[in-house]
Amino acid sequence: MPQHVQGVIAPGRNEPVRVETIVIPDPGPGEAVVKIQACGVCHTDLHYKQGAINDEFPFLLGHEAAGIVESVGEGVTDVTPGDFVILNWRAVCGTCRACLRGRPWYCFDTHNAKQRMTLLDGTELSPALGIGAFAEKTLVASGQCTKVDPAVAPEVAGLLGCGVMAGIGAALNTGNVGRGDTVAVIGCGGVGDAAIVGARLAGAAKIIAVDIDDRKLETARTMGATHTVDSRSTDPVEAIRELTGGFGADVVIEAVGRPETYAQAFYARDLAGTVVLVGVPTPEMKLELPLLDVFGRGGALKSSWYGDCLPSRDFPLLVDLHQQGRIDLAAFVTETIGLDDVEKAFARMHEGDVLRSVVVL
Repeated sequence: MPQHVQGVIAPGRNEPVRVETIVIPDPGPGEAVVKIQACGVCHTDLHYKQGAINDEFPFLLGHEAAGIVESVGEGVTDVTPGDFVILNWRAVCGTCRACLRGRPWYCFDTHNAKQRMTLLDGTELSPALGIGAFAEKTLVASGQCTKVDPAVAPEVAGLLGCGVMAGIGAALNTGNVGRGDTVAVIGCGGVGDAAIVGARLAGAAKIIAVDIDDRKLETARTMGATHTVDSRSTDPVEAIRELTGGFGADVVIEAVGRPETYAQAFYARDLAGTVVLVGVPTPEMKLELPLLDVFGRGGALKSSWYGDCLPSRDFPLLVDLHQQGRIDLAAFVTETIGLDDVEKAFARMHEGDVLRSVVVL
């Protein structure tokens, strides 16, 4: 029987979000209903609200979440009611050419729930990243549920569903940061700080944090940055080179998603070094680089989508590392809020006041 729950929707481009009654259908084949316990307020949700992703309004926002599986549909065997799960927005298919080649993090046919959640009047909702977790319950594909140790706090676990995983994965999976490497991270919000955590975990010898906000640079130090660069007053390329013996960093992670900062990352890397783009650009942005420089500098230019993660492998591992005290995921939680506070959380995000506001239900 369909359930009525409260959820946060974005009704139209740049309109304030509001709490509405959401209709959750019973799970169909391959689907699960999850009772949400916590969901982080991610910049991607703001992009949806602004219409920067697409115009399929109204959106049911929220995707960086953890909760308890309440019910499952026909044929679901990977999770059962009562399981504590982190939701992921890339449920791999297992049969596409990437999956069959042993590279499921590149899966070309990820899937979401087939049924749509609606408003009371029947208006179909577009769940953010196929999840829609600023709600008391949500409907997802069962493959979007990744079981982890239920002893971890939901507000911490949920962050692995997007931003923290994106940053850590950009360092570990995409950038392949190794012991003794020099790493620069441009942009020290939640994703950039997570990349710093990942670089430290990998054994990087020098981690250089670059930002225009003194508060963010100070936080980056607490996350593991060994050096900071205020790019308001200092050329970050020259600063990174100076800190690396004139060569540039082995890996530069761009966590802003702008052409200007990407160009800085390109020129701040060592010859044959690696640039990792994990910041999300907008559709109209263009990049122009001399092709001779691309050819002559060698190395690798990579994009990191979701930190090239495999949720079934990476989520439990990172939860274990957190519980062992080897990474502090709780440090990313700036505040916990209710559903009614999401619009205010977007404002705080825009002003740079938080790493993560987390909705707790």
